[in-house]
Formats: sequence, C-alpha cells, structure tokens
Amino acid sequence: MKYYILASGSKGNSAVFQTNDGHLLQIDMGVSLKYEKTQLAKYSINFNDIEALLVTHEHSDHIKGISAFDPSIIYCAKGTYEVPKANILEHYKVYTIAGFKITILPTSHDAINPIGFVLEADQEKLIYMTDTGYISQRNLNYMENPDYICIESNHNVKMLFETNRPAQLIMRIIGDYGHLSNEDSAMYISEIIGDKTKEIVLMHLSEEANTHDLAVSSFKKTLQSRKIDIHSIYIRAAYQYESISSLKVKI
Repeated sequence: MKYYILASGSKGNSAVFQTNDGHLLQIDMGVSLKYEKTQLAKYSINFNDIEALLVTHEHSDHIKGISAFDPSIIYCAKGTYEVPKANILEHYKVYTIAGFKITILPTSHDAINPIGFVLEADQEKLIYMTDTGYISQRNLNYMENPDYICIESNHNVKMLFETNRPAQLIMRIIGDYGHLSNEDSAMYISEIIGDKTKEIVLMHLSEEANTHDLAVSSFKKTLQSRKIDIHSIYIRAAYQYESISSLKVKI
C-alpha cells in the first residue's frame, strides 16, 4: 500500500491511497481540482483513475471540491452528502471498495455524522482519522498494530490559548467535539502502536496554534514517556500546501 497526502489542514484536505496492483482510493476532496491534479502529477497519477472518494464529514475544508467526482463513486455516512447515487456507509461495517477492505469508525466532531477509516490492502493496515475530539476505546480496538497511521495532531494547547481566537472557539477546539492536541493524539496512538507500525503522519495541524517541529517533537516525547520505542518509526507532519507520500513511493 502507498499513500499520498496532498493537503492537510483547515484550508483543505485530500489524500490518495494506492494498492500494489494500482487501485486508487481518495479520502476527502477539500481542495480545487487544479491543485489536486498538480499534486497527483508529481507521482504520475491521473485524477481520472481514482475509483472512489470517501468523505469524512461535510465541513467545507473536506468537501469543497467534491463536485469533481461522480456521486456514484462517493462514499460517506448518512447526512454527510445526500445526493442521488451517493453510497451510504454504516459505523463499524466492513466494505470492499476500490481494492481496499475498509472499516468505518465514528469520530467525535461537530459535524452531522463524521467518520474515520481503517484501510487494509496488500497485507498492510492504515489508520486515517482526523477532526475528532477524542477516540473511543471501541475504535482503538479496531486500530491496533497498523503499518501506517494518519492521525490528527491539531494544536499545542498553550499556543491555542495564546491566539486571538474567541474563548468560545477555543473551548470548542479542545472539547470532545473539536480537535486532538499533539499530546492527546500521541497518548491515543501509544495504545495502538505495534511491531508492524513503521510510519506516522500527523494531520490537520493548526496554522496559528502549532508548528511542524513542535507537533513532531511533542508526539515523540509523549510516546517515549509511554515507553514506546520510536527508533524504527518514521514520524512527520503533513502540510497544508505541499504533498507528501509514503516512504516506498519513488518519485
């Protein structure tokens, strides 16, 4: 399995996943079609070859470019994008879509019916979860010992409180229906890391209340405090305006 994180953050989100035999699956389309095609071209991927779009939730930074896809290949939870021909996904059900085995996990966010995913293909497992205030124990049970983790690490709490954001917004962000902080994200991930885990991508970083270096260093520090050996795990943060890919991708 290969992954391509094309954009991650409050200005737009998009990620593409590829099986060894070439199946292509996308999660979220919160960017313009022009931007998406430009990023995909770096990896010699044709946008028209994407076989399915999974949607996490209906906020604009996740769906503003959704009209680029035919509804018949769009998959989401009930209430997220209810148009004719769109496919409805149910919590904790397992689906086979575009060559991937996909388990649907409910998340906790101020959206209608937000979800995350466990993707499995080529005897590998990938966790994709952003925009959630917490992760339930039931979800963690499904997420154990993945090869790859794409997980929200939105903010540093101290930096968040030092922004000029209204107090109500800050409380929303740190609440159960908001976003995971660097430390909370790492604490949850410490519960699921196993001997197969080799790459972790920190997602949806706040531009005002986080930095790439801080997110990664905080994440590593928290994992080490939990006696997790991180020497064989590649940990990095995704970007808002620049794509990254899995280590096995050769450009």
